[in-house]
Amino acid sequence: MKRRLALSALALLGLAACQPDKPNFKLIDVTGANYARDFTLTDMNGQSRALSSYKGKVTVVFFGYTQCPDVCPTTLSEIVQIKQALGADGEKIQAVFVTVDPARDTPEVLRAYMGNFDPSFIAFVPTPEELERVAREFKIFYRKAEGKTPTSYTMEHSAGAYVYDTQGQLRLYTRYGAGPEPLLHDVRLLLKATPR
Repeated sequence: MKRRLALSALALLGLAACQPDKPNFKLIDVTGANYARDFTLTDMNGQSRALSSYKGKVTVVFFGYTQCPDVCPTTLSEIVQIKQALGADGEKIQAVFVTVDPARDTPEVLRAYMGNFDPSFIAFVPTPEELERVAREFKIFYRKAEGKTPTSYTMEHSAGAYVYDTQGQLRLYTRYGAGPEPLLHDVRLLLKATPR
């Protein structure tokens, strides 16, 4: 019996040795999740694009709105910092922003907003129906909070971001407030794993 157990243990060790090393991510590893898989929406330039069209880059996707006072500008600024820290590899990261406020975030507004951070950043403008569907797929919360006037409302929304590898596979989730360092670390790991 002991010999059989020892042989089983050796076989398991042998199988583990054949498996590639799992990356030592600092963010939340959601590899293999059955949500946040893809979408096709209209971007700020009027083009219909799928999220999967950004294969070849590490893609960071988050939901927000241009009048957001802190979460959205902070997240965009951190991605700019990460791109700069990556040097030449900075071109291999793509920021994707999906507005939860399509009534005010027109394509023109989004183009100007993205341009304030990085001209390569892309924003999507879903219809209310598309937003509802995509938010469900991505497990995103959003809700209008009325203001003093009809146009002064704010949008409550999920503050995290999803990270996709260069093959277009969902790999990580980052919570707002983590700062740029964990994401920079994990983007480097994802780029290192890219087949040459």
